[in-house]
Amino acid sequence: MGLGREGGPCGRAPGRNERGQALLLALGGALALIAAALALVAIAAAVTGKGRVQRAADLAAISAAGSMRDDLPRLLSPPTLPGGLPNPRHLEKPAYLLRARSAAFLAAKANGVAAARLRVSFPDRLSFAPVRAKAALVADLDVGEGRTRTAASAVAEAAAPATATGEMPAIASGGGYSGPLVHRQGEGMRPDAAAAFDRMAAAAGRAGIALVVNSAFRSDAEQAALFAAHPDPRWVAPPGRSLHRCATELDLGPDSAYGWLAANAGRFGFVQRYSWEPWHFGYTNGPSPCSEAGNAVGRTAGVVGGAGGGGDGALAGSGGLPAFAPARFRAPLLRAAARWDVSASLLAAQLMAESNFNPFAVSPAGARGIAQFIPSTAAAYGLDDPFDPAAAIEAQAHLMSDLIRRLGSPSLALAAYNAGPAPVEACRCVPAIPETTAYVSRVLALLGGAGALAVPSFEVRLVA
Repeated sequence: MGLGREGGPCGRAPGRNERGQALLLALGGALALIAAALALVAIAAAVTGKGRVQRAADLAAISAAGSMRDDLPRLLSPPTLPGGLPNPRHLEKPAYLLRARSAAFLAAKANGVAAARLRVSFPDRLSFAPVRAKAALVADLDVGEGRTRTAASAVAEAAAPATATGEMPAIASGGGYSGPLVHRQGEGMRPDAAAAFDRMAAAAGRAGIALVVNSAFRSDAEQAALFAAHPDPRWVAPPGRSLHRCATELDLGPDSAYGWLAANAGRFGFVQRYSWEPWHFGYTNGPSPCSEAGNAVGRTAGVVGGAGGGGDGALAGSGGLPAFAPARFRAPLLRAAARWDVSASLLAAQLMAESNFNPFAVSPAGARGIAQFIPSTAAAYGLDDPFDPAAAIEAQAHLMSDLIRRLGSPSLALAAYNAGPAPVEACRCVPAIPETTAYVSRVLALLGGAGALAVPSFEVRLVA
């Protein structure tokens, strides 16, 4: 059995065969390392490629939502002008969504994803005013010598901030006026000036002109910042000297309205303050600007009409409300609108949609009165008799004020008035409830071209 000669089974020197096997093992290990390295490169390329596709999907979704943000005022504008002609500014929902879809495709193309296939959808497209876009992007990516398919998707949502109207101060401060502020298109003004502006805007709307409030009350600090940016007293008054601090002055637009304003503003108590500023109009039918009497306007019932104006009753016969509002309800509407800082035209359009101004209306669901309050909501707002039209209008204005502040938008407040706040808050939209969408559509249509609703600004953000 030989155990002991060198070269025997226990001590033999390695032969050529074994050296070759070792070399093959080494080469195999090296090839395995190279393969692993190539795999890592492929994985990195795939990760990079997927990230590129994800970014393109994000940008496509954001672009679609941004398009809807920009076009929303056109979607909400009335289809016809006060005279019955088509409103060239109005955008139907199919066109609104098509423009958003096109913006998404342009964004994807601009980001150069090869062989991209983009699908754009609108999760809330059945709502009255969709504001959400979803972009799903699938692309073929080159990874190493082969081709690997990867997919990416993103969702962008456009929504009105909950604080959109809550930040508007109810009382002026920091200027020459310290009384209540009524807001029109996001700008604060003295209550009697706001009521006069409502009448003037309604008349302008009937002439096919939508007035825009560019500026109204400005505190001394705001005026100082404006003067610092434009230190020319011929165009910007120094701090403490501008009548804008009195909440009686309005800077109005657009340019195309200047001729109409010059010819008609005086009928509503406004005067063009300076010949070289065709946009600046001051309200002169009430107390003097920056006076104690001016500070008291709106703090007690009966003074909104200004000194010697007979209070709200004087306003009732004017054009400050839509023509369909019956004369007997005009004074309560204007009074409630001024108290709760809600558009009187909006309240009137609601009453038309709710009950056709019938104080004794009762719905099959048990809603009662001119404003169609259900018993629980009537109790919550201290409305003892929903068939008392003046009391019901007061409660209606209070409720709408709360809903606008809570939801940030008059259209959402209308939806919540009809369907309750829960479904509106769930989607931050007018929910796809046929009765509710029809209700909101009718109220907005009734408002016509008077420009009573200001569309809130809103941000675009990725949500998934």
